[in-house]
Amino acid sequence: MAFIQWAHVAKLFALLCAFLLYRTPPSIQAEKHSLYYIYTALSKPVNLPGIYEFTAMGLLDDTQIDYYNSEEQRNIPKQTWMKEKMTEDYWEEDTKLRKDKEQWIKKNIDSLMKCMKQNESDLHVLQWRHGCEVEQQGSEPKRINEYCYDGEDFLSFDYKESQWVTPADTDLISKWKWDNVPILKQHTAGYLKMECVDWLKKFREYGDEELRKPSPPDVHMFARKSRNETQLKLICMVTGFYAKDTMLTIRKYRTALPENEIKSTGIRPNPDGTFQIQKSVEISEDEKAEYDCFVFHSNITAPIIIKWDRKCLDSPSDTFIVMIGAGIGGFLAFVALVVYIIKMNGLCGQDTGSKTSDSSASSSVELIPSQCEASSGDRLPDEYVLTKLGQKTKKESY
Repeated sequence: MAFIQWAHVAKLFALLCAFLLYRTPPSIQAEKHSLYYIYTALSKPVNLPGIYEFTAMGLLDDTQIDYYNSEEQRNIPKQTWMKEKMTEDYWEEDTKLRKDKEQWIKKNIDSLMKCMKQNESDLHVLQWRHGCEVEQQGSEPKRINEYCYDGEDFLSFDYKESQWVTPADTDLISKWKWDNVPILKQHTAGYLKMECVDWLKKFREYGDEELRKPSPPDVHMFARKSRNETQLKLICMVTGFYAKDTMLTIRKYRTALPENEIKSTGIRPNPDGTFQIQKSVEISEDEKAEYDCFVFHSNITAPIIIKWDRKCLDSPSDTFIVMIGAGIGGFLAFVALVVYIIKMNGLCGQDTGSKTSDSSASSSVELIPSQCEASSGDRLPDEYVLTKLGQKTKKESY
């Protein structure tokens, strides 16, 4: 049993690393900004450190800005500017909202399992994501409110048509039920149309001071053993920068190497809100040429050039791991997503005037899976929903 438990832990950690290090990042050329809230609920405890039955987080441009889990039951800021700009009342109110959503989503995952006659000993995952994405060029914002169950698309809101949609092979009971609650559609559309975009712009303004910090990034250049015994992997790593418009290249005798010879991790987030990027090239073990790492960033007036000192890390997992360890360690708050990744390939729907920014009216109505009959008590009347909405605090938006 101990072997099975540790094997499970190893699998979770491997998947976590894969998610953090190899997830496709947004292009640094694309002037896009996004604000998403992600809620992940497990059907039962997994008894592994750092994995909770319920987690919720806000992501601004793929950087975590707040976090809540079912153990601590308090929404906390993850960026300094969030802590400084948002009042205590904001965090108190957001904590109440997260607790409400935790109870609602747990209730629904129980209902889904019962209706689908699923075994309680198995692990199931329900995820909810809502938010928006805008481009500086002024194109129509992308608006999302969607649910996934065990990695499968379950229910989503079509903003343009103002209706709930389900996959083609799914029964329409949930769609029928939610479409027949007009106030739910109105509040969902209202939040996606105005409030989400307004909060996105406000958070971007709050974070601009951090993004404009003049401090130069840290640049490192080193080599380590390659899988090919006759070669080395020469690596240039840049970390600790805010604005994503960073140019990085590896040069040989001050001449940039062709991009098709260089491998890149792409821009990756650090836990402190900064970013990092690594580029590498395979070279001969007895290479005598001069190599350097050439970096130009918007916060500096002159490029940073770091020459390779010809040192090689004998162990690929030694110093190199220490250098990137802080970045990985800081993201262990995302560990609940690992369980979700086990269930699916990629994130849920990856292709696809309030005082709190995390909001939705969906928690007033239950999800009904396709296997359930639309029987007594299945459809909540509009009066019930209106009553529930009226009980919400004035600080909550939907």
